[in-house]
Amino acid sequence: MGTFAISWQTKKEDESGLSSYYNNKTTIIQEARVFNESPISPRKCRALLTRIVYLLYVGETFGTQEATTLFFGTTKLFQHKDSALRQAVYLAIKELATTAEDVIMVTSSIMKDMQPNSEVIYRPNAIRALCRIIDPSMAQGVERFFKAAIVDRNPSISSAALVSSYHLFPLAKDVVKRWVNEAQEAVSAKASSSFFGGSSGGYLGFSNSSSQNSGQQAIHSTSYIAQYHALGLLYLMRQQDRMAVTKMIQQLGGGKSGAGTTLKNPMALCMLIRYAAKVMEEDPNVQKQMLDLMEGWLRHKSDMVNFEAARAICETRNVTPTQLTKSITVLQLFLSSPKAVLKFAATRTLATLALTHPASVAACNVDLESLITDSNRSVATYAITTLLKTGNEASVDRLIKQITGFMSEISDEFKVIIVDAIRSLCAKFPTKHASMLAFLSGVLRDEGGYDFKRAVVEAIFDMINRVSECKEQALSHLCEFIEDCEFTKLSVRILHLLGLEGPKSPQPAKFIRFIYNRVVLENATVRAAAVSSLAKFGVNSSDAGFQNSIGVLLNRCLDDVDDEVRDRAALYLRVFKEKSLAQTFVQEESVFSLAALETKLVAYMKDPEAAAQPLDVSSVPRISRAQAAQEAARPSTLDIIGVPTTHRPSDSPPPPTAAEQQSAYLEQLSEVPEFASYGPVFNSTAKPAQLTESETEYQVTCVKHIFKEHVVFQYNVSNTLPDTVLEQVSVIMQPQSDDTGLTEDFIIPVPSLSASTSPSIVYVSFTRESPDDYAVGSFACTLKFISKELDPSTGEPEDEGYEDEYQLEEVELSAGGDYIIPSYATFGSEWDRLRTGPSVTETFALSSMDSIKAACDSIIEILNMEPLGGTEVPQSTSVHTLQLSGLVTGGGGKVLVRCRMTFSRGQGVTLELGVRAEKEEACNLVLAAVSG
Repeated sequence: MGTFAISWQTKKEDESGLSSYYNNKTTIIQEARVFNESPISPRKCRALLTRIVYLLYVGETFGTQEATTLFFGTTKLFQHKDSALRQAVYLAIKELATTAEDVIMVTSSIMKDMQPNSEVIYRPNAIRALCRIIDPSMAQGVERFFKAAIVDRNPSISSAALVSSYHLFPLAKDVVKRWVNEAQEAVSAKASSSFFGGSSGGYLGFSNSSSQNSGQQAIHSTSYIAQYHALGLLYLMRQQDRMAVTKMIQQLGGGKSGAGTTLKNPMALCMLIRYAAKVMEEDPNVQKQMLDLMEGWLRHKSDMVNFEAARAICETRNVTPTQLTKSITVLQLFLSSPKAVLKFAATRTLATLALTHPASVAACNVDLESLITDSNRSVATYAITTLLKTGNEASVDRLIKQITGFMSEISDEFKVIIVDAIRSLCAKFPTKHASMLAFLSGVLRDEGGYDFKRAVVEAIFDMINRVSECKEQALSHLCEFIEDCEFTKLSVRILHLLGLEGPKSPQPAKFIRFIYNRVVLENATVRAAAVSSLAKFGVNSSDAGFQNSIGVLLNRCLDDVDDEVRDRAALYLRVFKEKSLAQTFVQEESVFSLAALETKLVAYMKDPEAAAQPLDVSSVPRISRAQAAQEAARPSTLDIIGVPTTHRPSDSPPPPTAAEQQSAYLEQLSEVPEFASYGPVFNSTAKPAQLTESETEYQVTCVKHIFKEHVVFQYNVSNTLPDTVLEQVSVIMQPQSDDTGLTEDFIIPVPSLSASTSPSIVYVSFTRESPDDYAVGSFACTLKFISKELDPSTGEPEDEGYEDEYQLEEVELSAGGDYIIPSYATFGSEWDRLRTGPSVTETFALSSMDSIKAACDSIIEILNMEPLGGTEVPQSTSVHTLQLSGLVTGGGGKVLVRCRMTFSRGQGVTLELGVRAEKEEACNLVLAAVSG
């Protein structure tokens, strides 16, 4: 047996070595001389071309010279009679064309095979290859060939032309847009005969010589695949015109029943459903029409279309339980299907829907129960997670017991899904924390990767924050976990949590052993985190003996081989001796926002006058340590800031934080020479204000930038009309009163704005007449421009155009949102610290508020301050307290607000507003914001 194993292994190694040599790039280039042999051997050439394509497929790259040599060697085979070889030639040159030089020289050879009288077997391949070879300037020259191919009766030729047009569109938009009638005809085309005898081989490049005349065999195709490709091209042409897309969907949808649709291909219908869902998301006004169409598609004969329509309805925003009924019924039928893919799709969709509409999904619970024991563990996983979200408190223990039985049989990806379901269940049924915590602690000891372990740890963190009764036990489980934890990031996070929560426990000493073990046994990163955690126990304890014991442990850390560990130990030992340092370095719950601090430092270094003075960080907002950890992982891009929210793709990253926006705005403003003398930016609007409706042809948002002596309004303007260009685009601002305290300086217009260059920025600058005052007021805004129609063939304006204007929503410069920056603080200690400073208390009657929750949301929005406590309002409460913290721009200092509210039905909310600040002006600013 051992001899056989050795000989088998040796054989495999030999085969591997042979394959490595056979598919070696150098070997292939050397063997390319077979292209020059006379007579040509089709078999050898096909084999070599297959190896070239294989290398490109697995990621191998050819240099420019190598690719050029192979490319032109391959083109020598164009005239060979072997059809399979010719197909392989097209496949190879299509892939090599992106790297080789002078590929344009073979255009005429390729176009010979694109002629209508050429062999059907070659035309699709020639079209695909030509798309890769021509440059944008040649697109107009081949236009008639593509137009004819798009409407060809052979689906393989039509599809090749449509897909190639799709790839040409970014390079030659104006030319491809002229093919809209042909694309429309392809969408509506009836089924026709398809010569598949050679076309399938033509696409893949693999065939035998016996297929030379197989193109003469007509096989009728009923797949209508060209409709799918034509629909994609039509949408690409019209995607900037929402009304045209809506009209296309309605025309192709076939009305409420869906029976009148011209689309016969299921994939095309699925694509149309996705377009309808996107339109519905961008424009709520057409939601009812789109939902009616989707309900018609629920009765389609294709399961694929039924599911896509049901899924789209379930994912629609603000959908009502009544509108969900039919789609849930379709998904419920799929749950009993013999096809595993349908069961999986249905359970996954219901699991997602259960987060927002658990009562509607509960109708499927009986069917979901039967899937718990399904042989497909992926289906069983989603079935159980859905039941966890829709079930009642009595079923929790039974479901968790069933989950435990098959956790070892599923992959980490599905384990994470189950853990997330348990995590959400903690908030729903806190009384069941014992069984849920037992389950989480059990799976924490199982084998698993980082993502799975992190999900379990995050779930336990949530339980600690939300269910105080389980805090002690949960911390003990985490202590046991870090004894064998192999993931440094998780160990650091757990040690940080132990430092925060451990000192508050009745017996903090029991955690010290686990923490100090990390100092002895772990790597430098974990040791440093353990030192910080130990210090928090010592600082937050009033027991002198306990503090001395912690000091002994920290003294031992002074001999550590890592300088970070030694430095931390030395710092905290100094803190023990000087209690005044404890608040700053250990007990302080906030840190500077790194993005805001970076913005401040950049402005400080660029301003010579400011650089002569010490850096003042009092105006830099602070955030909690938890927010700081999240901030590091968030994206920050100028694109997200400039693009109107209605044009943002659904899969785009989340918007940047306010501090990150400040940094991005600073970069934008620094590129404008007119603002060079304005000095640093005190504040910029956290959220751009939308000044136009979502369905209008022009999209405008406004951002306000506050300087010491100026206010700059930034208008992000988008033109959604593809055939129109706007020139000399500006925004005219007219104050609604004469006492705004602002004087207009100048307007920086946009010279030219088309759909492709949107969005662009118009700046309007004002001078603050009294920099020490906080100017407020409303402005009527009008978008002015010269509108010109574009010539579709040249892309140039057809005429001189005409002046036009577009009325925008009013822009308001407010006391709170524009002059106050959210900043985290420890409310209790800061409130006490400011008790001797300026303070004011006023009472307001908020009769229009129908709940305390609505009042809290409104106050946070008006004041633009950081909510520190009281943001989660119980539904039944009639008395509530909200705590807010912020910084006033321009050196106005810190300001804290305490909002005590009482609610009575019929009278609304009564608000007692208490304000404490470092300066009197800050108190007045808050009162002005609320009373205004």
